[in-house]
Amino acid sequence: MRKAVIAVAVLTLIAGGVYAWYRAKAPEHGPLILYGNVDVRELSIGFRQGGRVTDIMVDEGDAVANGALLSVLDPVPLRNALNAARAEVARAKASLAKLEAGSRPQEIEQVREAERQAQAVFSSRQLEFRRLRELAQSGATSQQTLDSARYALDEARARLAEVRATLSLLEEGPRVEDIDAARALLEAAQARAAQAETAMSDARLTAPSDALVLTRIVEPGAIVQAGSPVLSLALRDPVYVRAYVSEADLGGVAPGTAVVVSTDSSTRQYHGQVGFVSPRAEFTPKTVQTEALRTELVYRLRIVVDDADEHLLQGMPVTIRLAQP
Repeated sequence: MRKAVIAVAVLTLIAGGVYAWYRAKAPEHGPLILYGNVDVRELSIGFRQGGRVTDIMVDEGDAVANGALLSVLDPVPLRNALNAARAEVARAKASLAKLEAGSRPQEIEQVREAERQAQAVFSSRQLEFRRLRELAQSGATSQQTLDSARYALDEARARLAEVRATLSLLEEGPRVEDIDAARALLEAAQARAAQAETAMSDARLTAPSDALVLTRIVEPGAIVQAGSPVLSLALRDPVYVRAYVSEADLGGVAPGTAVVVSTDSSTRQYHGQVGFVSPRAEFTPKTVQTEALRTELVYRLRIVVDDADEHLLQGMPVTIRLAQP
């Protein structure tokens, strides 16, 4: 009888152990709980060109709206360059307009009058040369006088040719090649003016999005190079949560799955959705709070928080709850 009682007790203990093991291994139903960290996107911003910083309008910790003016460069050198570029454009426009319009009738008439005068001088000196040449043949004049007359005739002939060439150019108008070259010079001047206007605009540094100022990297008076960082910002939207899910639970997670995010520092719950599921397995980072998951191969999730506020800080640990299908 005593042995029977002992046997029953042993069987009872075994049955209880099997039941407890089964309960421990049986899959739980209900919300899937994950753990992760807030991932606020940060960026360093600077001017697209170099110069001297004259003012920084924000301080560390300030919340700034999209498009808010954050800092400015000294505009004087940039304004001078812009004025010079605009003057070059005006000069190039005038040159092109002059070529396209051609010569005025008054200018052509002046050159025609100069041609008539040059023709008259040439004819007069030609007659004088012929007269002196006949006299030189009879010995009535010296060779020196004849040479002087020949020189004057050649000079008048050259002057007449010069005036006629000028008249021909005026009557024909500018060549197409000259107009094209002037137009190209104008376009180049306009491009330099546009570049100078862009430089003036780039002297104002604005917020690319709603953000929180993290760091003032430089102070007023500093000389900065193009692209060097001036301020460090944390973007307010979007705010992500980086989490990890095991392969066993991967079937309950998909892009668009609704989630609820909570923190240890507040009772408020945030709502969001799964935005990205990595297709590549990896070992869980040490920042995940559950030791059981740290040795498993898991898949990284990116969760988009729809109603984030300033209390979700970079790196803050969070708990994510989502319902399994």
